[in-house]
Amino acid sequence: MIVCGMDECGRGPLAGPIVGVAVALAREIKGLGDSKKLTERQRNKIYKKIVRSGAVIAAEIISARQINIRGIAWANKEVFKRLAKKIPADKYIADGNLKLGKKIKSIIKADDKISQVMAASIIAKVFRDRIMDHLHDQFPDYGWRHNKGYGTRYHIAALREHGTTKYHRSMFVNTALKNHGSRSNNE
Repeated sequence: MIVCGMDECGRGPLAGPIVGVAVALAREIKGLGDSKKLTERQRNKIYKKIVRSGAVIAAEIISARQINIRGIAWANKEVFKRLAKKIPADKYIADGNLKLGKKIKSIIKADDKISQVMAASIIAKVFRDRIMDHLHDQFPDYGWRHNKGYGTRYHIAALREHGTTKYHRSMFVNTALKNHGSRSNNE
């Protein structure tokens, strides 16, 4: 039976895309875990193991522009629907608590329990981090190499000073600016 695990990265940041990844493992990979619980170094090491293992991997990106137009709830579901079309499998498991139809089973904390989803979690995190590092080179004022687009004090201070880019999520930015008032920049 071919099991395809799916996870996404980047649902909560103020900037950047959502990256979804689907993985069907060819063999067992040692060291898998929830990407959020691994260090950057551990993730990169395991990422290489997964890629070299013969696993079938597919990725989908939903841009900040699409998120601004259709909303984060749509983007979160859409990324999994697109991924399920990319890898033929007998069973699809996505991390989270979403209603994704009969084809995809959504399981809370699957990225901490199911090896295929753990692998997808790691690949998605490394892939999205690389995108944010690249965007940092274009827009260094926002500190994306370090904050990956999340709403740190530094990022919010940069938004106040420089405004937004086309990679920012307008609703998220507006909420963050309202919630953070005029706090000082100490990150």
